[in-house]
Amino acid sequence: MQSNKVSIRQFFKYLKIAISGKEQEFTSGSIRKAVFMLSVPMILEMLMESIFAIVDVFYVSQVSVNAVATIGLTESVITLVYAVAIGLSMAATAVVARRIGEKDREGASQAAVQVIGLGVLVATIISIIGILFPKEILQLMGGEPDLIAEGYGYTQVLLGGNVTIMLLFLINAIFRGAGDASIAMWALVLSNGLNIILDPIFIFGLGPIPAFGVEGAAIATTIGRGTAVIFQLLVLFYGWSKIKVSFKDLVLRIAVMVNLIKVSLGGIGQFLIGTSSWVFLMRIMSEFGSEVLAGYTIAIRVMMFTLMPAWGMSNAAATLVGQNLGAQKPNRAEASVWKTGKYSAIFMGFVSIVYLIFAPQIISWFTQEPEVIIHGSLCLRIIAAGYVFYGYGMVIINAFNGAGDTKTPTWINFICFWLFQLPLAYITALTLDIGPLGVFIAITLAEVLITILGLIWFKKGHWKTTQV
Repeated sequence: MQSNKVSIRQFFKYLKIAISGKEQEFTSGSIRKAVFMLSVPMILEMLMESIFAIVDVFYVSQVSVNAVATIGLTESVITLVYAVAIGLSMAATAVVARRIGEKDREGASQAAVQVIGLGVLVATIISIIGILFPKEILQLMGGEPDLIAEGYGYTQVLLGGNVTIMLLFLINAIFRGAGDASIAMWALVLSNGLNIILDPIFIFGLGPIPAFGVEGAAIATTIGRGTAVIFQLLVLFYGWSKIKVSFKDLVLRIAVMVNLIKVSLGGIGQFLIGTSSWVFLMRIMSEFGSEVLAGYTIAIRVMMFTLMPAWGMSNAAATLVGQNLGAQKPNRAEASVWKTGKYSAIFMGFVSIVYLIFAPQIISWFTQEPEVIIHGSLCLRIIAAGYVFYGYGMVIINAFNGAGDTKTPTWINFICFWLFQLPLAYITALTLDIGPLGVFIAITLAEVLITILGLIWFKKGHWKTTQV
């Protein structure tokens, strides 16, 4: 009994340290403690990110089925923005973690400035396209005329203000690479808190603020994320983290920029493959009408809420790999991945049981439309069946990225998404006339294959020799 009390006290002590960000050293000592200290704030950060999705759908589902479907179509396009942001953020985490492991904080700060500059440049181009062509984008995705008329404002605002998405991703990746995961977490707490408050105000109206409908969700999200980006920049410039950016760092450094682009190209390609396949899957789903599309969108949003902790643990693995390789400790880097993968798989196993049993009840929290509930719960159950594989696979894939080996996951994604998932989804859903079930099965089997191939390549150990 006494030992249990000690263990509980120790747990809460470590939890407090992890959230406060006081733990600074991850290249020595207990690996289990290092995984815990990094994973806790990263899991909370990812949960905050997924709450964005849940809150938006909760309020927007009260507007109309078309409004929910608009979010699904828009976000399937904006995942291409995420591809660039995540690709650059993988490079940022890998390079910053390696410099921190080498005790080169100035090099880490220089890398941070260059990656932020790249992000702003890319976001500006995407903003112009999003502001000028929102209706055409929805039409290209198969949106029906009434859906486009109701929802194009959402697409316009979200793509037009995508610089907030880009910088939130990139600067948090910089903090994670430095081991300052708690700062990244608090940035998401700030943006999320504002989003929860502003969503109903802009969607339904309040006082002098008119009801914007689905467009209001985009306005609230952009304001929330933009405020968090200002907070992140203040942290960087005032040196409240391991990385301090000063005005002398605000110059173009060709060598650092080229190195970041080289590392990020594999990451961008990796996620472009994954996200473009997601766009094609959404296009297939649009063939079955707004009810199916809405059910699919709600199910994916719900799943993201529980996938984010696994992403958080996988981000912790990436940081541990990068910092320990920088400290010339490849065996410790590998051991960190195996431990983190095990914890992630156990967590996802418990979640899958909940989804398999309570899928209809969970979907009904967001809508009372019978058809939407049927298709949403089917999607949730089929995809949750592969959750244990997702949990392990995410950690393995992100371990490659943390080492700066972004090419290996790119090839894995190409094989599993383009050569396997898309053909299987198209043939089963449309050619064999199985319908949406064919798409759900293809998604699950592709993720299982990713995990198997990732484990095979990881055991070869070539990632330990990657230079960044």
